[in-house]
Amino acid sequence: MLNPEIKKLLLDGTVIPAHPLALNRNRQLDETSQRRLTNYYMDSGAGGVAVGVHTTQFEIRDQTFNLYEKVLRLAAEEVDKKGLQRPFIKVAGICGKIEQAESEAFIARSMGYDLGLLSPGGLNDLTEAEMLERTRRVSEILPVFGFYLQPSVGGRVFSYEFWRAFADIPDVHAIKMAPFNRYQTLDVIRAVCQSERRDEIALYTGNDDNIVHDLLTSYEIDVQGQRVRKEIAGGLLGHWAVWTKRAVELLDEIKQVRNSGSIPASLLQKGLEITDTNAAFFDAANGFKGSIAGINEVLARQGLIQGNWCLLGSEQLSPGQSEEIDRVYKEYPHLSDDDFVKACMHSS
Repeated sequence: MLNPEIKKLLLDGTVIPAHPLALNRNRQLDETSQRRLTNYYMDSGAGGVAVGVHTTQFEIRDQTFNLYEKVLRLAAEEVDKKGLQRPFIKVAGICGKIEQAESEAFIARSMGYDLGLLSPGGLNDLTEAEMLERTRRVSEILPVFGFYLQPSVGGRVFSYEFWRAFADIPDVHAIKMAPFNRYQTLDVIRAVCQSERRDEIALYTGNDDNIVHDLLTSYEIDVQGQRVRKEIAGGLLGHWAVWTKRAVELLDEIKQVRNSGSIPASLLQKGLEITDTNAAFFDAANGFKGSIAGINEVLARQGLIQGNWCLLGSEQLSPGQSEEIDRVYKEYPHLSDDDFVKACMHSS
């Protein structure tokens, strides 16, 4: 079911931003800015976008807003219109229990999406066996991008045995690891390496607090006395929804050095700087309450969207978060792609 060019790009590793939602001051969809964002990611050199995910706001599915199909369609239209002469991965966020997840998978497939990022959020009442069955059912409609979501934003902890069985499902092609926990990240890596499908599954970091170290490390796992090597190929990240041009350059740099046996200290330092910026953007000091508003705030400062508004009035910057964003902007100007954005806005 998965296009071979898309599969190759997925396995090679690429930058996949988690696409935000652009709103006006009335908290209604700003279609012009939404389209502008999709083009920004393509112009930045990203290898895909993930739409309808946490950064897009799960509330788009509520009947009050009813924006799920709309935002998926807008992104797909812009990708088609661009006519890129390279593969570009379209990932659709898939949520809910089996019936809802299947319905969303059918919608995404009808719009030409390549994979479904299958969120475990809000399903703590389901057993691991039921979660695996849900995955199998969705994979019969749309190739699956697995998702280990951190508990602080609605995810749950899964056993090693769950991920071992998950990796054996034929149409699972990638897994985003975002538990923000080293032990749980290693569970997924070990489970995939133990599967006969290990070479068919791309590992992607979603650990926004540990991006560079995740991507730099080659993991060696013992499989029946043989050492199996596996790398985290790329990232599907909310953090990469901003300063995306620099994220593309970062992944290129990491790919050049991670197999050389010599990692520059400057790259490790950059990893710490990126984690610090993420703390500001994602509002780590307040349990990530302002994470979506923080991402939107940076995009608004760049002029890509009108403001940091979210669908729910309760979703906003935390006290002191704007000042923290000021601080990281000042301390790490080399991580920003403001000049690139200005050039793109001027040319358009």
